[in-house]
Amino acid sequence: MGSDQAVAPRQRARHLGPERRRPQVLDTALEIAVQHGIAAVTIAAVAERMQVTRPVVYACFADRVELIQELIQREEDHLISGLLQATPRRAVDAGETVFVEGFQALLEIAADRPDAWRLLYGNPDPAVADSFGRGRKLAVTRCTELLRPTLRAWGTEDAERKLPVLVELWVSAGEGAVRSLLADDGAWTPQTLGAFVGAAVYRALRQA
Repeated sequence: MGSDQAVAPRQRARHLGPERRRPQVLDTALEIAVQHGIAAVTIAAVAERMQVTRPVVYACFADRVELIQELIQREEDHLISGLLQATPRRAVDAGETVFVEGFQALLEIAADRPDAWRLLYGNPDPAVADSFGRGRKLAVTRCTELLRPTLRAWGTEDAERKLPVLVELWVSAGEGAVRSLLADDGAWTPQTLGAFVGAAVYRALRQA
């Protein structure tokens, strides 16, 4: 066989220490998980997609279990950070602008890292269900803390009895807005969808 027909040797990956390569491994694992599910995330699959050998991945994570746990924790931290940024403590007597800006902030964060939300938000896979549950519980707690004094300031009748229902409406609207934004049909931007949903939620809560 002539040299021009010889199979070229596999190029060696650019040398990076484990700490510098760990984020790349996690990013690759996230891509695989979103495209094919958590079950498809293996050391071999990650190595193949990164075009490195398995020992390179093992230098970053001891095994598949550690890799998946680290991935879920990283994305959960991002999810929770986004929820906190989208629900800052504002004036008690909140106006429509407060709700619009909150939804816009939430959707901007979702658009910035869509795969993190696709992995965790509403994913029925048992491996990530707990993370979604923790994120949702935080959202409910946060919205309850914000809405209780607001309903009182608005003079909402029977506010305490209505509070859990209105919080569920608020949180569910956020989940639905994220799903709509990530549907990839290009019909909405974070700003336009946030303005629409934020105004709708404000009016629903204000008139309750």
